[in-house]
Amino acid sequence: MDAMFLSGFTVIRPEPGLLFWTIVIFVAFWLTVGRGIIRMIANMMKEREEGIQRSLDEAKRVREEMQQLQAQNEDLLAQAQEERTQILAQAKAAKDSIISEAREQAKEEARRIISTAKEQIENMKTGAIIELKNQVGSIALEVAAKVLEKDLASDAQQVEFVEKLVNEMELN
Repeated sequence: MDAMFLSGFTVIRPEPGLLFWTIVIFVAFWLTVGRGIIRMIANMMKEREEGIQRSLDEAKRVREEMQQLQAQNEDLLAQAQEERTQILAQAKAAKDSIISEAREQAKEEARRIISTAKEQIENMKTGAIIELKNQVGSIALEVAAKVLEKDLASDAQQVEFVEKLVNEMELN
């Protein structure tokens, strides 16, 4: 019987009992193992989808943070440039103020020096005039003394004598 059983078996034409049991075993295997594998694959797909979604959400959050940081950096840069402009303006104003103050001090010093020089010149002029008057007075006294010493008889002699003394004085 074994020989007969083997002799009539072909792969192309399986026996109906073998075909039935093959289908039953396949369906049973598919229902038991397939459910577990499908659930496992579905769970893995779901976890992967959730992981990808988390990664996309994180990337979106990071992109938004980067945009906020970039906006903050631009604001800080604008503030720094504005502060730089203000500092430069203040420095220029301080420079102009210092220069103006130095010019005013120099003008005031020049006025003071000129005023002092004019005062000294005026004092020297007054002193020279006083000295000249003193010399003229002493010359006049000398002339008068000499005129008195010489007893001149006539007015013409006195005038001639005074002119002679004046000419002598101019020469000295």
